[in-house]
Amino acid sequence: MTRIIHFAVQFVVVGLAVAFVLVWLWPQLLPAWRQQGADPVASYADAVNRTAPSVVSVYTRTMVTEPLGLEFSDPLFNRLYRDRTITRPRRGLGSGVIVSEDGLVLTTQHVISGVDDILVALWDGRVADASVVGADPATDLALLRIELDDLPVATLAADDNLRTGDVVLAIGNAFGLSHTVTMGIVSATSRGHLNLASFEDFIQTDAAINAGNSGGALINPAGEVVGINSASMGQETGAQGISFAIPASVVRRVTEQIIEYGRVTRGWMGAELSDVSLRLANAEALQPGARVIQVHRGSPAWQAGLQRGDVLVRANGEQVESARDLMQRIAGSEPGSEMELEVIRGNQLFTTSVELIQQPPPQD
Repeated sequence: MTRIIHFAVQFVVVGLAVAFVLVWLWPQLLPAWRQQGADPVASYADAVNRTAPSVVSVYTRTMVTEPLGLEFSDPLFNRLYRDRTITRPRRGLGSGVIVSEDGLVLTTQHVISGVDDILVALWDGRVADASVVGADPATDLALLRIELDDLPVATLAADDNLRTGDVVLAIGNAFGLSHTVTMGIVSATSRGHLNLASFEDFIQTDAAINAGNSGGALINPAGEVVGINSASMGQETGAQGISFAIPASVVRRVTEQIIEYGRVTRGWMGAELSDVSLRLANAEALQPGARVIQVHRGSPAWQAGLQRGDVLVRANGEQVESARDLMQRIAGSEPGSEMELEVIRGNQLFTTSVELIQQPPPQD
């Protein structure tokens, strides 16, 4: 028995010695072993190469008129030149994603809002003028068209199955450096109340989204576009790694409606809503719902008799969980459809019906 144990120990020692020599002579063997273990993903190059050709750089130009700003010691010259102006170009940067072979390009609305000229630069070096097909300020999305052939087209993710912690990569024209790629994770989904757009359902990520990235692609490790990069909280606010993208489901719906109607059809009832605070809910024994904080005169909500302070607790028989929940349901309804609302006013519960209309354009 002792002889067997002695032989086994010798065998193990010799094996370890051989392994040490092999690793010492050929250290490249060690990463190969490690890769088979805890880190199965060594590179995201395939995902980037699949999508990057469909990401474009967007350059804008706007002619602005500014005061000449000349000051003279002579009062006569001051009177002659104080109202003189100069017109000069203001240039902007952004990104976009090609979504059809016939030249449709997605970007964010704030990149192209109010500009005079839009130029799009492709991965392969081609450059083309772009025209605006339509825009949806409520989601900060816009659709452009370019007249070029043989265009690479991005693949939109089939559904929003992102989870917090999933790896994502952002591709865009960061600070004019085209096709810059940054990596991070999904920090949260369905973010709202950010005052970035009137209809908010953002993906939050810590992938760096810099100036010029807006309108670019947020992709998963399969190279599918899961979102369109929109905004980030700047370091001047003390924030680090807080960026936002518009999810693929919203992108697909907005794109389809702009193509079909030239705009997005979205229900509207004309009431501003907020969540029911915990303090108020406890004091008045309210269930979750949406509190009316303003009713637009002449709107469907006005005609249905809603008042400031009303709490909407059910819509078409379904519980209203929050103001955002109800606003999304309203926006997702067809103009002309009716929505039955259960309302609490003081100690009274009553039902009213609202006929939704097309959401009016935002007021400048």
